[in-house]
Amino acid sequence: MPIYTPSPPAALLTSSPIIPLITIALVIMASAQRAAAGRNQLLRVPPPIQRFKYSKRVVLKSILDREDKGLAIAGQRVVVGGWVNSRKERAEVDGAPIPTPPAEADDVLFGEVHVQYVPFLRPKSSIPVGGGRGAQALAAKDKHIIIYLLINDGSCSSNLQLVMDSSMSIPGQVVAVGNSILVEGVLRRSWTGRRRVVELIVEKVLYVGAVDLKTYPLAKPQPSLLFLRDHPHLRPRFITIGTVARIRSNLTCACHAFFDDLGIIHVHMPIITSIATGTQSQRFQVTTLLNAADQGHVDLEVFKAAVQEKSSRIDKLRRGGNNKEALVAAEEDLEKSKELVRVLEQRQKTATVYVGEVKLSEDFFGRAVYLSTSAGLHLESYACGLSGVYTIGPVFQADESRSTKKLAEMWMVEVELAFVELEDVMNCAEDLLQSLCYSLLATAGNDLKFASKHIDSDCIKRLQSITSRPFDRITYSKALHILNQVKDRSFLTEAVWGTNLSEEHESYLADDFFENPVIVYEFPKEIKPFYVRGNANLITVSAFEIIAPKVGVLVRGSQKEERLDVISKRIGEVGLPHEQYDWYMDLCRYGSVQRSGFSLELEKMVVMATGITDAEDAIPFPRARGNAKL
Repeated sequence: MPIYTPSPPAALLTSSPIIPLITIALVIMASAQRAAAGRNQLLRVPPPIQRFKYSKRVVLKSILDREDKGLAIAGQRVVVGGWVNSRKERAEVDGAPIPTPPAEADDVLFGEVHVQYVPFLRPKSSIPVGGGRGAQALAAKDKHIIIYLLINDGSCSSNLQLVMDSSMSIPGQVVAVGNSILVEGVLRRSWTGRRRVVELIVEKVLYVGAVDLKTYPLAKPQPSLLFLRDHPHLRPRFITIGTVARIRSNLTCACHAFFDDLGIIHVHMPIITSIATGTQSQRFQVTTLLNAADQGHVDLEVFKAAVQEKSSRIDKLRRGGNNKEALVAAEEDLEKSKELVRVLEQRQKTATVYVGEVKLSEDFFGRAVYLSTSAGLHLESYACGLSGVYTIGPVFQADESRSTKKLAEMWMVEVELAFVELEDVMNCAEDLLQSLCYSLLATAGNDLKFASKHIDSDCIKRLQSITSRPFDRITYSKALHILNQVKDRSFLTEAVWGTNLSEEHESYLADDFFENPVIVYEFPKEIKPFYVRGNANLITVSAFEIIAPKVGVLVRGSQKEERLDVISKRIGEVGLPHEQYDWYMDLCRYGSVQRSGFSLELEKMVVMATGITDAEDAIPFPRARGNAKL
């Protein structure tokens, strides 16, 4: 870096006797600054390790996600903890020199177990780890067993390799895949193939959380995402799920930051509502009353017969003795069936039978209430007092489809802005989407690299494309025209006026035609809700959708109807009871204002960002048709 050396005034140079001393001092100072800058550039003092504020533990992200991958902090003593994803044993056999390449930390995702024999740093009597013939054979000679563990604490997608002497094992504990472990040691540079990495030489084992490998569901190598959905409480330990969770967290924080910078206020909205949006079959009704009709349809004897049949099948498997996995699965299924029978028997004993219609006046809320399908209408009421508001929360829909993009419980980012028209809110939605992608590219680089390597190789390019240029904007009519001009493929459903675009239509527009998100606007009023503002042609309404690659419709929004007479007429046209929406029409009666808003599906945003194929893997505890575990 160039050093600026100020020149003394000319008058001072000619008249002052101390000029030579000043000049010499300035030259010395400049030389010292240049030397210091050179030393700093050569020796670059690495940023210090950040310990977790509420314990002595150092999170692995602060070691492995550094620019230098932790190499610059080798030699420092740290306490780290995590869950064991891989274990290798290496030992010295009669002093024979055998090379010891460390594990490929970035490629081992879960459940790798190997045993090899190699020399260690110093001779020492071995202590057998675990049981079995292998351990007995090692005990017969003077061996030295070294354990290599790959651990992950969930703070990043990279594993840290621990190198520990088997003598450090806690008595009675065998460190295996699935264990939690807390250790103290010194960081050391090592090699993984041709790459320099950092590993931890363990000096002290502080804690080991036991695991029974016989029953641990995730003990098998590389369990599938489908298998992990049956164990949602354990799957966060799987690196792929952890990566998706961190990216989801990043997106949520980026949403808050985006709106906070604009002065848009975060408010919490209810998830229980008396507003009956959607059809009856699409709503989840909330009640404390026992539905006697459903109880009457349960034939307890059928379930008891199923238990007997499953018990007979287990007896046959036990006699066969060859398929242990099938036997374990059958026994687990039998226990679930027995538990179901016990629950049904108890219900029949305690059930209160209602004759005739259920009296809603006796229900908890004294009226029919439902899980919210959208917070939009409630949010509008706050926009009409606070100007700009948003919320992030769950919405519910009893969707019978088996689409991998839909869930019964979804998290939605919903925004309502007063004094804003359609074009303004489309700009806001586009800015939000691009801002979220910028945030991921800027702050989640290592997680995105993992996702690109192990989930979807195009995920980073997709995010970069979204941030690289403005979104194309077309009317609904133009979208139909584009779809009807396609000659090189056929669609299962025809693109005709007055119908929603299908998933294959959305995919063609975003993935193939525009190869980027596209904004479609001016939809027929028949396919949009009653509260969307009607256009002057009385045919279309001021609604829009952002269709994105891989996920289809990611954002839905509209300008809301602020004219009391128009919205009152629309409520009647769609057959909704005026009394249920009288409070909503108050927003038009008292200080009505132009307002617009939109909603963004968080799970779809996660799917688009990571490339994960199923929305059930984009949310911690998925709720879908036939699936509500835990």
